[in-house]
Amino acid sequence: MSDATPLSRLLDALGSAVVGQPRVLADLVTAFLARGHVLLEGVPGVAKTLTARSMAGALGLSFSRVQFTPDLMPADILGTNIFQPQSQSFRLMKGPVFTEVLVADEINRTPPKTQAALLEAMEERQVTIDGVTHPLPPHFFVVATQNPLELEGTYPLPEAQLDRFLMRVRVGYPDADSETSLLRAYHQREGKPPGVSRVLDAATLTELQDRAARVACDDSILQYVVQLVRDTRAHPRVRLGASPRAAQALLAASKAHAALKGTDFVTPDDVKAVAQSVLNHRLLLKAEAEVEGVTADDVLRQMLERVRVPR
Repeated sequence: MSDATPLSRLLDALGSAVVGQPRVLADLVTAFLARGHVLLEGVPGVAKTLTARSMAGALGLSFSRVQFTPDLMPADILGTNIFQPQSQSFRLMKGPVFTEVLVADEINRTPPKTQAALLEAMEERQVTIDGVTHPLPPHFFVVATQNPLELEGTYPLPEAQLDRFLMRVRVGYPDADSETSLLRAYHQREGKPPGVSRVLDAATLTELQDRAARVACDDSILQYVVQLVRDTRAHPRVRLGASPRAAQALLAASKAHAALKGTDFVTPDDVKAVAQSVLNHRLLLKAEAEVEGVTADDVLRQMLERVRVPR
């Protein structure tokens, strides 16, 4: 596909700033191509926020960053109508959600009421304030970060909020060589944060997303996706499996992954490559499974091994 070169430039630009996380960067670009949102999960200090800011810079889109705290209110994100005495009228003071890339930092450190303020924006790409609906930009893209739930001061995201994220991507520690390269780059920059220049224009972004949506998909792949999703509902360790919306998300991410590779058709490997990031936050395990230390990723690995792959 002709878009392989711009996508390669995008990944190279991101990789120059975020060292040692190629899978995370690939998932981030895949989600953007699929017009989805991403939840980055990891312990503090593994460059989650840097990854989100670098993505905004490389795409050349306007972005806002919101630090989620326990006292944050919905109006702090969406905005509010302010009365103007001079004109005797109300004027909308737009919140940070009115942007193209919203970096929601440590989203699980704020109560569910404020987390829910993003639901309409993420799903409908619009915001309703005092009964008036305001559209958001066509490239509106949320990159949220969260700390593991076992850390102090975190609130679990409700299932409805999690389901709005196309992918939950876990950000781990880099390997020793990557960490050495990271430290070397930090030293050479004299402690200054890395900068990422714009590598794609707005027209190219739209074209890439449109082409990803048009990637061919054989009927056998559709059946494979459906079987994977339906198996989550029948698994003995799972209390609540993936929904039909999850099947749509898995298909969209698989098509975007194929586009990222530069191919114009989906293969089972594309589905496998994105399945865990797309589905791992959509499964609720039974209490006994959690007690035994079984995770959603464990269940998904079993399913990917068990479900027959189409030829």
